[in-house]
Amino acid sequence: MPLPLLPRSSLHFAARELARLLRRCSSLKQLLQVHSFILTRGLLLQEDGALLGDLIGAASSLGFSDYAYLIFTHKAYPSTRLSNAIINSLSQGGSPRDAVLEFGRIRASGLQPDSYSFPFVLRAAARLPGIEPGRQVHCQAIGAGFDCDVHVATALVQFYSASGRISNARRAFDEMSSSGFLPLWNAMIAGLVRAGEANSAAEVFETMPARNVITWTTLIAGFSQLNRPKEAVEIFHRMQLEGPKPDEITMSALLSACAELGALELGEWARGYIGRSRLNWTIPLNNALIDMYSKSGKVDEAVRVFEGMKRKNIISWTTMIAGLSLNGMGKEALDMFNRMQQDQVLPNDITFIAVLSGCCHSGLVQTGFQVFEIMRSRYSMEPKIEHYGCMIDLLGRGGHLREAEDMLRSMPHKANAAIWGSLLAAARTHGDTGLAERALERLAELEPENSGNFALLSNLYAGLGRWKDAGMVRKVLRDMGTKKKRGWSSIELNGEVCEFMAEDGSHVQSGIIYEVLLKINGQLKVVGDVKEEGNDKFD
Repeated sequence: MPLPLLPRSSLHFAARELARLLRRCSSLKQLLQVHSFILTRGLLLQEDGALLGDLIGAASSLGFSDYAYLIFTHKAYPSTRLSNAIINSLSQGGSPRDAVLEFGRIRASGLQPDSYSFPFVLRAAARLPGIEPGRQVHCQAIGAGFDCDVHVATALVQFYSASGRISNARRAFDEMSSSGFLPLWNAMIAGLVRAGEANSAAEVFETMPARNVITWTTLIAGFSQLNRPKEAVEIFHRMQLEGPKPDEITMSALLSACAELGALELGEWARGYIGRSRLNWTIPLNNALIDMYSKSGKVDEAVRVFEGMKRKNIISWTTMIAGLSLNGMGKEALDMFNRMQQDQVLPNDITFIAVLSGCCHSGLVQTGFQVFEIMRSRYSMEPKIEHYGCMIDLLGRGGHLREAEDMLRSMPHKANAAIWGSLLAAARTHGDTGLAERALERLAELEPENSGNFALLSNLYAGLGRWKDAGMVRKVLRDMGTKKKRGWSSIELNGEVCEFMAEDGSHVQSGIIYEVLLKINGQLKVVGDVKEEGNDKFD
């Protein structure tokens, strides 16, 4: 018996309510219940495909891409709207290639792609190797007249940025920037940050017709990720004066900058601000707080935050393990790793780097080998160059120089400067001039401008009394015209981070600073003279 048809007004009301219900589904069971209700009332047969698209979208957002595709293949009538829904689903899931193929079937079905089709398929193309699939989509967008659509232009900027073609992204942006479409400007800033062009991102930021919280957060996070945390903090302070209220993602970016600076005072202010503003303590926000406390040396507080989390993900565990390792608490890091395994949380590549680093800082050579073996035997993970680097560093620090060099030469990766640098440092520590010379030879090829490597070898020769050899290395440095990079230190005062270099007079209060330093030196000299006089009397 055919299902009774609902009146059009009732049909539209039911479709709206069911669409709202689908957006609230949080499990497969709930999704199946709504799907069953729709089927038994014949609603999919009586409307234009919008409800079916909502059903596909709900299945996709919950991570059930296969189920979403199964729904799509049983559609009664093809439409661009339904094709868009499945392309979007496939582009977000594990089948970006299938998303591109489905896009090609739109025209084959006698349909025309619209302003939603192109952004969805470009997102999929960005996840594929090579630029050709996305370039072909771009050509089709031009042919269909959609290259002047701001949504398509935004997707093109994102695609070319993700593909490493920042000049193409900039061209697509420049053609449509006059529209003032905020997502387009935000996409360009994010693309420049991804390409490591922070200054260019800041220039685009300054010329924007308007900004939102995403704009500010993208720039703050970008400077932090590009190892310019002080500028990230400065942008945040400016946001407080000029911009919108920070959200959870903004505060996470700020905490990351504080972690890199060791700005504990500012980090704790950020924690208080999050509480006062009643922001949600999301997992990423807690992870950033753990990282900040760990890198600021307050490991106990980092552990308290970790233990107080109701829900944790692999990043939470890895961040805590890395924090313990960084502070020389290798055994505690291993205990945390064992707890993680007992909780049946699968470690990833970065987790093992954190654990091996803990072994390194604590000199746990045998344990390091056991962890290295677990990667293969228990988790079927092939060690990457970073894992070999940790093991070689571990062996070198422990004085097992021959074993470290053997591992370097037998590993299935070409050794990088970091690995040869760790061998050079180990050779200097343990007085192995032969290994130091071999390491320096490689480093001279890999990073010829790094004078620190030559300085290490010179210091090794000097420590062994080989002054002629030490002098020769210094002469090589002079002949190369290489200058040693000056190290810098920082101090946090009243929420502001001040940076200093040796013989640095750029600070506005440098005169007062040097005056205080001279007084301290004078007082230390007086104390030293008194102690020396006391020792003479004792003698």
